Amino acid sequence: MRIAILADTHGFLDPRIAEIVTECDVAVHAGDIGGADVLLALQPRSHVVAVRGNNDTAEKWSTRELRLLETLPTEAEIDLPGGKLVVVHGDSAGPAAQRHEELRRRYPDARAVAYGHSHLASLDDSALPWILNPGAAGRTRTYGGPSCMLLTCSEDRWDVEILQLPPRKYRAL
Repeated sequence: MRIAILADTHGFLDPRIAEIVTECDVAVHAGDIGGADVLLALQPRSHVVAVRGNNDTAEKWSTRELRLLETLPTEAEIDLPGGKLVVVHGDSAGPAAQRHEELRRRYPDARAVAYGHSHLASLDDSALPWILNPGAAGRTRTYGGPSCMLLTCSEDRWDVEILQLPPRKYRAL
């Protein structure tokens, strides 16, 4: 099973990442989505699991999207072959220096915890649960270009790959 993990789109999903998602069974968004259009772009071939981030607020989403926003949880759990993936945004998990330790403490039964918020891609598999941050999949604060993660899982093996794409220049129309 292939899972695309992304976060921090803030209303814009890089089209190259949208293309990667079409090859996956599940798309996971770890918050700061920025609007319904991002979630719709993830759906063509994937089941979508998304959580609300600290910027996913009524003030920042359009009025017509508020009903969808209200349905988004702040935490999700996905039972996958070989273990459980927990998805949170990560903004409430303390300061960055202690965030991985805090997420491990909060979710000891997970195989991995995916989070966003920092916009910095990182894979911490030094202990269980693994802590996964896909970086930013949009165009703001991408630190070298938009990124996401691919999780390939089976009952006996999980593999995670960070995909960092080169930055693109966008022009206003």
